[in-house]
Amino acid sequence: MDSLIETSHLAGLGPDTITISNVNLSLGTGAARVHILKDISLRVGQGETIGLIGPSGSGKSTLLMVMAGLERPDKGEVVVNGTAFNALDEDALARFRGRQVGIVFQSFHLIPTMTALENVAVPLELAGHAGAAERAARELESVGLGHRLHHYPTQLSGGEQQRVALARALAPDPAILVADEPTGNLDETTGRQIVDLLFTKHAERGMTLVLVTHDSGLAHRCDRVVRLRSGRIESESDAHEQADA
Repeated sequence: MDSLIETSHLAGLGPDTITISNVNLSLGTGAARVHILKDISLRVGQGETIGLIGPSGSGKSTLLMVMAGLERPDKGEVVVNGTAFNALDEDALARFRGRQVGIVFQSFHLIPTMTALENVAVPLELAGHAGAAERAARELESVGLGHRLHHYPTQLSGGEQQRVALARALAPDPAILVADEPTGNLDETTGRQIVDLLFTKHAERGMTLVLVTHDSGLAHRCDRVVRLRSGRIESESDAHEQADA
């Protein structure tokens, strides 16, 4: 398989939003150090939806963290929206991530002492946005939580907490949204609602969406499915063509 997955054949997509070239990453120290990502190269087009799948331990969540600038590779290059992560120090990378990348985790990661409104406003306030509270309220309304602005996480259901997390990720209007097993802590019906919301927001805003999941059905809602195994890209396929086959 070619070492670099080309996406220029994908109709309707703009230039690459994410370019990963020959990335290697090991985690741990000494005898416990494990080579997680091995010579990963991948291009993701502007506005594309990508499903990352593979068995546990295959490296898909770590690859997502590399794309988001939360993990730095030992070797290789990551370029997002024309910015090379290698050229940024930690503060600059954090500022870039705050402007350009929205992140949704399996475990919500809401601040328990803050209301839904305050949780969503946090990244806006850190980025110096004027009217952070008003913008946060609009985002919560857009995910169906306009009536829950002043509730704390413990007063919200799991699905509602994930909607708050999604609103927080969307509030800075990022070019890229990454989601790591966003339905993993939810029941099937609630999870399906969250997934529908993710794809609706992608369609409304035209952002790039990268989704890590164990659910092959969910992955095949994306434009392209990238399968990892043992830290390498094993295969990639056009999800829509495969679904039609």
